[in-house]
Amino acid sequence: MANSTARAARHPRGVWRKTTLDDYRKAQPQWETVLDIDALAKAENENWVFKNSNCREPAYDRCLIELSHGGADAVVLREFDLASKSFVKDGFTLPEAKMTLDWRDKDTLFVATDFGAGSLTDSGYARIVKEWKRGTPLSAAKTLLQGEKTDMGVSAYSSKHGGIRHEIVHRGVTFYTAESFLREGDKLSKLDIPERSGFSFFGTQFIVMPREAWTTGGQTYASGSVLAIDFEAFQKGERNFTVLFQPSDSTSFTNATSTKNFLLLQSLDNVKSSLKEWKFADGKWTSRQVSLPTMGAVGVSALDEEHSDDYFLSYSDYLTPSVYLLAHAGNDARESLKSAPAFFDAKPYEILQKFATSKDGTQVPYFMVKRKDVKLDGNNPTLLYGYGGFQISLTPSYSGEIGKSWLEKGGVYVVANIRGGGEFGPRWHQSALKENRQRAYDDFAAVAKDLIASKITSPKHLGAMGGSNGGLLAGVALTQHPELFNAVVSQVPLLDMQRFNKLLAGASWMGEYGNPDLANEWSYISRYSPYQNVKTEVKYPNVLFITSTRDDRVHPAHARKMAAKMLDQGHDNVWYYENIEGGHGGAANNAQRADMRAITYSFLWNMLKWDNAAHVVR
Repeated sequence: MANSTARAARHPRGVWRKTTLDDYRKAQPQWETVLDIDALAKAENENWVFKNSNCREPAYDRCLIELSHGGADAVVLREFDLASKSFVKDGFTLPEAKMTLDWRDKDTLFVATDFGAGSLTDSGYARIVKEWKRGTPLSAAKTLLQGEKTDMGVSAYSSKHGGIRHEIVHRGVTFYTAESFLREGDKLSKLDIPERSGFSFFGTQFIVMPREAWTTGGQTYASGSVLAIDFEAFQKGERNFTVLFQPSDSTSFTNATSTKNFLLLQSLDNVKSSLKEWKFADGKWTSRQVSLPTMGAVGVSALDEEHSDDYFLSYSDYLTPSVYLLAHAGNDARESLKSAPAFFDAKPYEILQKFATSKDGTQVPYFMVKRKDVKLDGNNPTLLYGYGGFQISLTPSYSGEIGKSWLEKGGVYVVANIRGGGEFGPRWHQSALKENRQRAYDDFAAVAKDLIASKITSPKHLGAMGGSNGGLLAGVALTQHPELFNAVVSQVPLLDMQRFNKLLAGASWMGEYGNPDLANEWSYISRYSPYQNVKTEVKYPNVLFITSTRDDRVHPAHARKMAAKMLDQGHDNVWYYENIEGGHGGAANNAQRADMRAITYSFLWNMLKWDNAAHVVR
């Protein structure tokens, strides 16, 4: 069964729909609508945005549906019956909150939500996780774990593969450190793994992904590696792991997906996707490299991890729309299923990967998409995009809006893979944490300077853009290097870094930026915080701040205050847009998204396309 959410002109908020795999193979599948979000919003007079579904296994008959008011992170929970396509009367429901939940069995949930006064962390997430049985009040739910107020949050979930089931209770101490417990009956036993690590289960095997160097059992395993061991042996003290992935200077592990008999490990090699299939049989692991069709990004999802070795394989790059294949673990046989439509003619363009030298000598990769015949005269409108935080990698992906709104007009599009991201694993991320944060901003500036030095563009034609943590990056580019840019777009940004930890989820990000309430940490944060470093006497690039009233992750006060301060200082080149819906994504439906992006690209093009003879922007 294939499921999807789709948005179109008649359904701007989307429909949740399903079809069979056989029908999905057809050019025009017969989709069955399960839930029409627009109809629901109209009937209930609510601005619902569909956030998530969690269906109970193995029957897949009931699902937990998460609905958001206007796109906020906080959601309302309702139980939904797939057979009748209706919400379950007297089923599981929860009022609006930031929550995590999972099915324990058909009549029991693991729930971490707002249980009332004192039940949330400083970051606004649940610090108590409970087991809630059907037909009982939430107040009667059994507490499994209670974290500290200073924690990020807690959760619990079931893990099942190969007929073996584990219950896990998780305590997120910070954004990057955690304690995880195996629940057996009423007993919780802490898993003996590094506090910076991920893990999963594959049949009898325990898969550990340490994000710090780990010395155990007389051996040291690299940060960013993927390790496997028999779980029962591990619990008894055995520590002789099989190394399934060993990072190098150019490679990093990104994701693991299970089919019935194979563990699919995705990685990056110089920010290009790689995929390896691992099989555990007769007590040993064997592997094969999967042939991939592109230098771009690859997506993998299992068709049915308990009963099949088939998996969906998707790929795309900056010039190739997403292609969806049905792959078969163990061989390279593939069945083409679907291709996303192309929104622009890709033939005149090319993708290049280049490297810039940062201030400390580090080589920083970046992708460039441009016309093949572009002139190296410094006059090309160029948009430089970046993120550089939370170990998130920016990999090649297709965008019709960039193609139509930027490339077809003659623009050059550049994505910088700066430190703070995950392109080269934990080391790339951790090298720009806290007191080393400036490295990410130096990397971004180095790419800008490289574009100028190579005469792809010049400061009057170069723009910078980023959202969320990337919005902070854009704000730093604005205040630290006004001489490099003529336009900056800062979307749903952090900007006042002296107070970020006191606004909404901000306290959870102190592991990334530091604690501004501590004098020694504020001393380095204060050197780059855009709100504290914008000055009256400096001539800044044209700047557009974009935020959302309903953003309950990064407070809209960041953008509001920065725009107001710049205007109060007398800067007359400040633009501001705030959507009343949209959450942290900035838009709640396609119409709002189209408006926001039209504003963004119109602003950038108007500011960057001119030459001195025709127009001086300022």
